[in-house]
This record gives sequence, C-alpha cells and structure tokens, in this order.
Amino acid sequence: MKDLDVIVVGAGIGGLTATLALQQAGFRVSVYEQSASLGEVGAGLTITPNGCHALYHLLGEDAVHAVARTPAAGAIKHYRTGETLVETNRGNRMREQYGAPYLQAHRADLHGALANAVRAIDPSAIHTGCHFGELQQGADGVELRFDNGTGARGDLLIGCDGVRSAVRRALWGPEEVSFTGYIAWRGLVPMDRLDPALIEPDSVAFAGTARTFARYKVRSGRLVNFAAFSRRDEWTEEGWSVPADVTDVQREFADFCPEVQAILAATPAGQCFKWGLFDRQPLPQWTRGRATLLGDAAHPMTPFLAQGAVMAIEDGVVLARAMVAADDWPEALARYEAARRERTTMVMRESHVNARRMYNRDPDHYTGSSHRNAESLGLYAYNPLTVPV
Repeated sequence: MKDLDVIVVGAGIGGLTATLALQQAGFRVSVYEQSASLGEVGAGLTITPNGCHALYHLLGEDAVHAVARTPAAGAIKHYRTGETLVETNRGNRMREQYGAPYLQAHRADLHGALANAVRAIDPSAIHTGCHFGELQQGADGVELRFDNGTGARGDLLIGCDGVRSAVRRALWGPEEVSFTGYIAWRGLVPMDRLDPALIEPDSVAFAGTARTFARYKVRSGRLVNFAAFSRRDEWTEEGWSVPADVTDVQREFADFCPEVQAILAATPAGQCFKWGLFDRQPLPQWTRGRATLLGDAAHPMTPFLAQGAVMAIEDGVVLARAMVAADDWPEALARYEAARRERTTMVMRESHVNARRMYNRDPDHYTGSSHRNAESLGLYAYNPLTVPV
C-alpha cells in the first residue's frame, strides 16, 4: 500500500490536511490547486475539540497555538440591547472534558501552517494554477487533465475541491447547486481601531430576528473577525471573495447594538466581503473506482454549526488511518467512506435545522434552554484519531 501515488485536487484546509496525514503515514502525495498561488484567503474559522485532536497530531500543539487562540469567554447577546442572554464560556472546560480545546483562528494562518508542514516533507508536493478538467480511470490508475494543458497520473484521486467540485461532477455527473436562502458578510477589523472594553468577551454572537452577527478575536487578539448572516430570496454571485460595501451591512444591521455598529464603522476599506450560501443534497456514495471525495466536495456544510472546516479535517485524518489499516486501496476507500458518510450527512442536516431554529427565534425570550450548538449534539466528543475505521 505504501507504494501508492495519491493525487489530491484542491489545496484548501481539507485537501492539505489529507495530504499531510497521508504523507505522515508514508504515502506519496501530489496536490493540485486551481489558484495561481496559496495566499491570504478567507477570514476566521472555529476549531472545535474534535478537529483540534487532528491538528495537534499533525502539527503539534505549539504550532497549532501559534496560529489559533482559545477565547477566554463567550456569550450570546441580545441584538438590540447587547444584554448577555447565554454565557458560552469554554476556556479550560473543553480540554478537561474532551481532551482538546476550542480554538479560533484566521483561516490563512492555519492554511499556511498546513502548507508549510506539507512542503517540509516534500517541497514539490503542491502544484498551483491547475484547474481540474477531466478524469480517466483504468485498471492501472487514474489520469487527470488540467485546463492549463498539464496532466497527472496516480493510483488514487481524492477530490477536495469544494462545494462546486469539478471532481464530484466528473464522478457523478452534473447536479443542482442550490441557494440556501442565506447571505453572509465577513470582515476583519484591527483591534487598535476599537475600544477594547467594548469587545468583551472574546467571542460573541448577537441573536436577532432572522439575522445573526458573530464576532471573535484572531491573530493573538490583534484582529476581530466578524460574520453577519441574513436572508435573501435569491443570489446571483457566489464565493469567498465578492467585495462588499460595508454600508450595505450597516443598513442590514442598523437596529443592532452599539458594539456591532462600532465594528462595522471601523472596518477598513477592502476588508468586507459577501457570499451566498449554497449546498447540495447528500450523496448516497462518495467513491467511484479509484476516486473519492472529501470535505465540501463530499458534504457541503452551511456554517450554522461552525463545523465545515472541522469536518474536512476529520475526513483527512480518517482517510489516512483507513489507508494504513487496509490491505488494498478498494478496502481503504470503503473503510474511509463507511467511517465518515453517516456522520457528515447528519451534520449537514443538523446545520440546516439549526439555521431554521436560529432564524425563527425570538431574541426577547432566548434562554439557555433555547441554545443549541455542535456541542449539544455531541459532536465535540468525536476523536478522528481513535474512531473505528
């Protein structure tokens, strides 16, 4: 098995996690990314204990804490008054209860740490500017063609190319990518533009009627990441990098409390982006022949449980463990899918349920018994390093 050449399409968080886990397990891996370079894309992300187990294993605790921080305290606040409705303090409790902490990070920092670790093992592993074109499978392997005229051959293909996955389309044909009815804005604000006393505690979600504004600190507390969610009947653009005018967000959230207004007013030019949230129906099967899917390519996640990146991280580690445990590649891919598909399908569905709950709530009567999240669903208790494969 260790003589297999594995091709990964997509060098996002999931693709790089899978690559690093497979490298550390002794496999040869080549990653092909459509972007011209790996750069500073995205904003904040949450790493719950179930994902932190994997990152500690792959990167080491020191490297993880160099790019991520544990919020000292958290809360759900009333959108208009700013009153604390529910305390969500995690701190040391997460490590004590689950064996790993709850962390928040700038996506680019975690992405960079993963990319550096991959290149430390194989400096030539990551290939950029390679947009997937077509796939051919045969008895002796897989062959890929990219739109830039280059190609690649290997024994296995792992499609990690996101919600609009071209690998998924090549395996299972075209599918409808549906707009969920939710729109989001994100931004990054330097803390030195804000009154520190206003940005307390470290991590807060403001619960409004059919709207949510969340913010937390990243980069050792030097930046505040925000994400604001609302409803729309339709959306004609999609992606992480659609520039937005912060005045649009200010109009949408004009009735939110002074803290939210201060964050929006302090947002630097060029640091506000918007995206529409899209998803697909769960697949009954991920694997076809020598190819399988991982992360959003397999199970696109809406953000309402903050588990999208973590599910991809779990996938990558479980895939590598399945490869080590199996006697041949068909068994490895079967073990991987059997270990992951039921869990990720459940998380996809529960994220939609949580969205409906969030956008139908009455913030004037929101209590601890109303609060539902990934922890209350038991997701944090999962350890991708020990789950059976």
